[in-house]
Amino acid sequence: MHPILARRGRLGPYLGAWASVVVLLVGLVRLAARVSWPEAAAVAVLPAVIYGFMCLAAFYPCKAAPLRAGVLGKVLSSHLFAVVLTGLLWLFVIDTWLVLLEPVRVLARVLDRTHEFIPVMLVAGVVIYLLVAALHYLLIGLEESQRVETHLLEARARAAEAELKALQAQLDPHFLFNALTSVSALVGSDPAAARQMCQVVAVFLRDILRLRGERAIPLREELELVDRYLTIEQTRFGSRLRVERSVEAGLEGVMVPPLILQPLVENAIKHGISQLVEGGTVHLVARREAGGVRLEVGNPFDPEGTPRHGEGVGLASVRARLAALHGPAAQVGVESGDGRFTVRVAVPGEADGRAGALPSP
Repeated sequence: MHPILARRGRLGPYLGAWASVVVLLVGLVRLAARVSWPEAAAVAVLPAVIYGFMCLAAFYPCKAAPLRAGVLGKVLSSHLFAVVLTGLLWLFVIDTWLVLLEPVRVLARVLDRTHEFIPVMLVAGVVIYLLVAALHYLLIGLEESQRVETHLLEARARAAEAELKALQAQLDPHFLFNALTSVSALVGSDPAAARQMCQVVAVFLRDILRLRGERAIPLREELELVDRYLTIEQTRFGSRLRVERSVEAGLEGVMVPPLILQPLVENAIKHGISQLVEGGTVHLVARREAGGVRLEVGNPFDPEGTPRHGEGVGLASVRARLAALHGPAAQVGVESGDGRFTVRVAVPGEADGRAGALPSP
């Protein structure tokens, strides 16, 4: 596809720039034939305009002989043939136009001097053709660069999507294992509670399967998923597990990655609440910030307990999935001190409730 004719926004600037070429050719005819501006314009404007469209054909030898190492001979021979052919066609256009102007008596003086300005126009035409060929090489290189960049972005998006699916596949068995562990802990001591938990687990796992193919869900749905998980855990911990939630008004509809809060809440309970005899409070916070939404999950922990090694599956999966979706634009920060552990997640996007806060691959 021709890089100038195929783009609506390029032909206009090309023709605008060619107007200066027309003026240049008229000036050369005036100097070479020593005639007035009107006389020079009469014989040069129309051939110059036609030549502007003829030079667009320089794209084809440029496409056939790209600038690459080891092909200089092919490039030179292709353009030498194109220059000769274009020059002969343009000479035919000039001669035809001059024949048509012969009945115009006021142009007799300039028509008598064709041997003086035609060679000048042909030499200028060769230079102009080479400049237009260079322009075409530049546009071809630009489009090739854009194609490579597009393919690279598509490959990165496919890789990120594959990584995201792999991480989700890794998380599902992890959730199922923890849920079944919770159920088994109640089967002997409280069968009724175990049955109730089985129902909650079934709904919870159904939601996880439903969200497997989603890239983004409203924060409201993510909080509902967290509530179901807390219902499962509260059956185990009772009054030892308390939850405080602070969600800024208007954020319920903002789009966030699915299962972005639940693994953090799970970590808070597993590594914090369950290690304390008196239990504690898990704090959930969601608020606006420049460029997106900040989510926080905080919990108390026993500073004298067994130290943790690594981030665990939950926090590591959140970090990896955000990196796959947003790259360095997403941030996951951890703060630990004074018996309190807090995870802060910055999700880029528009915190206005509109779907599409997350990019599609």
